[in-house]
Amino acid sequence: MTRQFPEGFWFGSATAAYQIEGAVAEDGRGPSIWDVFSHTPGKTAGGDNGDIACDHYHRWHEDVELMKDLGLDAYRFSISWPRVQPTGRGAPNSRGLDFYKRLVDALREAGIRPVATLYHWDLPQALQEDGGWTRRATAEAFGEYARLVAESLGDNVAMWTTLNEPWCSAFLGHASGVHAPGITDPQSALRAAHHLNLAHGLAAQSIHQALGVDTPVSVTLNLHVARPRDPGSPDDRAAVKQIETLGNDVWLAPMLEGQMSGELIAMTRAVTDWSFVREGDLAVIHQPLASLGINYYSTMTVCRSREGDAVSSGGHGEAAHSPWVGCGDVSFVAPTGPLTAMGWNIDPAGLRDVLVSTAKRFPGLELFVTENGMAAPDRPDASGVVHDDDRIAYLEAHLGAVLDAVDEGAPVGGYFVWSLMDNFEWSWGYDRRFGIIRVDYDSYRRIPKDSFRYYQRLIARRSLS
Repeated sequence: MTRQFPEGFWFGSATAAYQIEGAVAEDGRGPSIWDVFSHTPGKTAGGDNGDIACDHYHRWHEDVELMKDLGLDAYRFSISWPRVQPTGRGAPNSRGLDFYKRLVDALREAGIRPVATLYHWDLPQALQEDGGWTRRATAEAFGEYARLVAESLGDNVAMWTTLNEPWCSAFLGHASGVHAPGITDPQSALRAAHHLNLAHGLAAQSIHQALGVDTPVSVTLNLHVARPRDPGSPDDRAAVKQIETLGNDVWLAPMLEGQMSGELIAMTRAVTDWSFVREGDLAVIHQPLASLGINYYSTMTVCRSREGDAVSSGGHGEAAHSPWVGCGDVSFVAPTGPLTAMGWNIDPAGLRDVLVSTAKRFPGLELFVTENGMAAPDRPDASGVVHDDDRIAYLEAHLGAVLDAVDEGAPVGGYFVWSLMDNFEWSWGYDRRFGIIRVDYDSYRRIPKDSFRYYQRLIARRSLS
């Protein structure tokens, strides 16, 4: 059976600045929190860092040619805030902006829509030293940064994304500490969450003021899909609600409904009184959006904590501190079945479910799958070819889930494979490979995998067979 994708559907791929660019001290770029974190002993696998990463800063011409060969409709990349503003404030660094201008122009020339993410976790270290996302001033600085970038790149950007996965920035960065800046303080995580929400609203305002109210603005969230261990247990269903509240409603309610979740306030009462939320903040956060980006990789199974249950971080790396603030009575069940190299379960139905449920909650809002993919232990054979059949099967199943969601009425406008190329996988260093292009980290040679050719054929025929 052949299943057609909707007319106008975007097939894309995605990357992030710190994961691929390298050139961390070139052309005026300032240090980011990930530069400091990755150079701190014990924070990343093998002591890896993003100093060179995939050397995309010097090899972007080659990478755009690969995207053109792949046939991409759109490319989702992130802009390095410390490359544009080395300290997060003040006049823009023209050499940093010029890099993104050249990239955007080359993408347009290749017939590829540029989708620009303003923040993919690389906060300027100077702002962190002033309190980072725990301070309102950082959100205000982000609004100014967004204005500078919008005025520079203008209408050449097809879609603007304010933040990528703010849940990770807030809760992995400030509660569990497994991501930069490595803080382990639940109240700081909640303060960061609010200021990230505020940053989103201020950035959306800046873009619309600079480029017009019709300019497409979006945000990308890693919405969590939780299942109860025992669907018949009210306690386990309540545990699911807690995860959905902290994982999803902390963003969805302010950004898309202009309110704070009452359940969130109740869950976190012992941690904070939310006095840092000021009058008028929710109106600023609640900005009109052209679309919502959803990053999806796996589901989780949870239950009400019982004596003897193992406590885990819920698929976000084993750490001494949980990222799940206010969810101390929730336990995470170890995943079963086939797992990716990240230890994440493979559940395409979860992607269908989150697309359909989000579409029902926010009717009329276009959705994009802005990240989906798998880490696999793939290696080149003797002839240099990477046969990654497991990744192809993963992509095919999840693309089928997208079409299932479309059949159920979800307005899905596109799908972006994570990732275009193997890269620096945050605290995992270079040990986990998500790319449909292999990167040889000795020579920085790009090697398209079998999954690249699979995706290339799929894009050409615009259908799943």
